[in-house]
Amino acid sequence: MDPWSWICELPESPEFFESDSHAVFQLAGDLTRSIKLRAEWDSGSEPESHSLTFKVIVEGFDRVKTSTIWVSDTCLLSSEKPFLPLVLQVLRELISHSPTTRDGARTKSELLEIKPGPVSWVMDSHSPESFSSVFNLILLVRLFWLCVFDAPSEVGSFFFQNLLGPHVNALTCQQAPVLRTFLVSLGVDAELCIVRAASYALSKWMISKEVGLGNLGLKQFSSSLMPSHPSLGFSYATEAHGLWILKGYFPILSMNVTNNSSNQIQNKIVKFPFVEPKEAVLRYALSHQQAEILVQFEYSVKFHENYIKVNARVDNIRIHMSKLGFQNGGVGLENKIADCYSEERYFPSRVRVWLGPEIGSSHVSGLSLGRSTKNEEREVEVTRVLKGNFGKGKVAPRVKARARMSTKRKVKDWKIEQDSEGNAAVFDAVLYDRESGQEVTTVKPNRNQEGLKNVFTKSGGMVFGRDEYGDEVGWRVGREMEGSVLKWRMGGKIWLTYWPNKLNTSFYETRCVEWCDEVDLPLLPTSN
Repeated sequence: MDPWSWICELPESPEFFESDSHAVFQLAGDLTRSIKLRAEWDSGSEPESHSLTFKVIVEGFDRVKTSTIWVSDTCLLSSEKPFLPLVLQVLRELISHSPTTRDGARTKSELLEIKPGPVSWVMDSHSPESFSSVFNLILLVRLFWLCVFDAPSEVGSFFFQNLLGPHVNALTCQQAPVLRTFLVSLGVDAELCIVRAASYALSKWMISKEVGLGNLGLKQFSSSLMPSHPSLGFSYATEAHGLWILKGYFPILSMNVTNNSSNQIQNKIVKFPFVEPKEAVLRYALSHQQAEILVQFEYSVKFHENYIKVNARVDNIRIHMSKLGFQNGGVGLENKIADCYSEERYFPSRVRVWLGPEIGSSHVSGLSLGRSTKNEEREVEVTRVLKGNFGKGKVAPRVKARARMSTKRKVKDWKIEQDSEGNAAVFDAVLYDRESGQEVTTVKPNRNQEGLKNVFTKSGGMVFGRDEYGDEVGWRVGREMEGSVLKWRMGGKIWLTYWPNKLNTSFYETRCVEWCDEVDLPLLPTSN
């Protein structure tokens, strides 16, 4: 599916203007039904007024009253960038349908004012074949809303099975570097709207897959959810102002299950078992959550007489649990479910990030680790009050007694340390259960568990500052590498756990996601 390349070729085809008034690109179809993108040419009195209008057409469906379900703004062919308005329109409509969060700092109206400059720059600096990954993403998410929510159910089922399923990889930015450039150029606010909208569509597809609603294009894609394959979602690394930044956005269902109450793990994909309706609704609500992870390393390059020193330290690790729901104007039943289960969230239970040169770098050696942050223990006081009455009868008065017992014990929430794997520095943080003293990722929760409520942010996330992971680490590079550009790799592995909060349920589970990327490290004296 490459509609962008087809669009870019339309004005260059003289036959298109002379022989027909429209052209059609089939997005998906079978023997009787189809979803098409149609370009209609309007020839004005002057060449400057020649224009194109794009329409999304559905054909062969019984309950569809009209075949046209979407119409674009007019694209003037005489313009220097005739299709920039089309890209901006689809992008703004995608953002307008993005799931909102209750703690969002920006309003939709502010984000809809996307400046055309960054979008135009990305279009100009990449070939149509490269930019197609961007257009495929925003078009597919826009089609999701058109076909699943704004059209009869038969169109939505057809969309899931014949369009979204076979092309679900378009909803990730893995293996598409231009998507990374596009997201960085738009800024983090627009980036969040785009990835949340895409993750919402992705979550709906995975929910349908788990409950077994049709094939949904799984035969050609099921291997992508195996542990050896990157999880579905958005992830990329970049460099900015002396920081190496690693980002990851992963819907909860795209993560591998490592521990749960049912232990029905099959190829790391958990099928929905027959459970009580209350638990089924809970799991449906939990399926609309997404881990949004930001890892920042502060780095420096220093030149010495016989070697070059590359230093790095953890600047920030932030994990936010976002709910892919709607605050106002959302889907009615879905809104009610989200409100009923608003207190039920996954939380980070282990964080492992690493940083180092690319594998096989013989010119890099001498990894030096800093001290690990001491594992602080906090005292917890437990107080029990006993009441009792002594004495019976009407003659002898009763004696009331009260006794108070207080015990103290030391507990630790997170164990944070540095380690190494080959030439990579590893930063590990593990959350421990106060009751059992074991790792949260491996234990069954206590129904009376109260100890973890003050460990996380109000939204269930976690922030690690630079002072928690110890001193900086460093590598020595041969001086002969001066002037070259090295590849520096970084990765993350995050465990998320769900324990019941306000619900009386036996369901619990832990999921895990792992990913990595690389950035360029120029060894130039000016970077000293």
